[in-house]
Amino acid sequence: MKIGVYVGSFNPVHKGHIKLSRHLIKNKIVDKVLMLPTSNYWHKQNLLDIKYRVEMLNLFETENIIIDNIHNKHPYTCQILESLKEDYKDDELYLVIGGDNLEKLHLWKNIDEIMKNKIVVVRRANKDIDINKYQDRFDINKFIIVNDFDDYEEISSTEIRKNINSPYLDKKVFEYIKKNKLYLNENS
Repeated sequence: MKIGVYVGSFNPVHKGHIKLSRHLIKNKIVDKVLMLPTSNYWHKQNLLDIKYRVEMLNLFETENIIIDNIHNKHPYTCQILESLKEDYKDDELYLVIGGDNLEKLHLWKNIDEIMKNKIVVVRRANKDIDINKYQDRFDINKFIIVNDFDDYEEISSTEIRKNINSPYLDKKVFEYIKKNKLYLNENS
């Protein structure tokens, strides 16, 4: 089975995150998507406690979209993938990243280990990805380029936190945020 590994802060999860996961499954790029909300090991400012971010993601869990709160304790993507390989021995892991990550991907910790997996690269802001300019750094055959996902605009979780009435925020997440009084200090 092909498992997409989608790591992010999901602070909060928005329609773009979910649409992308569904797009990857619908178009048979992967069979399932594991969404892993990161812990705050980098001490990001304004990062909501992982408990809330997991609960918001759980609103979208299905048979094919799995919210993983087990393997996200590691600070590096290479460690997450290594940990997942132990639990998904018979499956192929596909790391899902935005096209904007390609510029600095060579700087990621243990990138050679990461590159043993397939990498699904999704364009951002209607910018098609020219993978050929990275052939000096990587085996570009490891990349699966997704240039046909038009719904993934420059949706910013930062902007959503400032305006939780954003049309990019699913109604279930909006209700959860209101109920739990989250992101109240973002506008100050």
